[in-house]
Amino acid sequence: MTEIKRKFTAEDRLAILQIGDRNGRTEIIRKYNIAPSLYDRWRRKYLAEGIEGLKNKHKRIVPQIRQLKEENARLKRIIAQQALELEFNTELLKKTPIGSKIK
Repeated sequence: MTEIKRKFTAEDRLAILQIGDRNGRTEIIRKYNIAPSLYDRWRRKYLAEGIEGLKNKHKRIVPQIRQLKEENARLKRIIAQQALELEFNTELLKKTPIGSKIK
């Protein structure tokens, strides 16, 4: 049997903490089937930062945006390589005397 990953909003987490304060930690952990360490982590974050501490801080990156960023980085490397080659060729032409053949 696979477990379904549940997602709690900040408001859900706050409600669970408030019910836990009234009815007891053990009861609420069993009712919502959450780990005691998770409940304690939510409580610590709430006490330290308030409702902001209960919000998800991880931003999901859309796969298309990730692909575009990777392609952008690849194209920047290509342009940098071409600029370096162009600069090298320009310097080589400056050093080559007029009328001599490049071997």
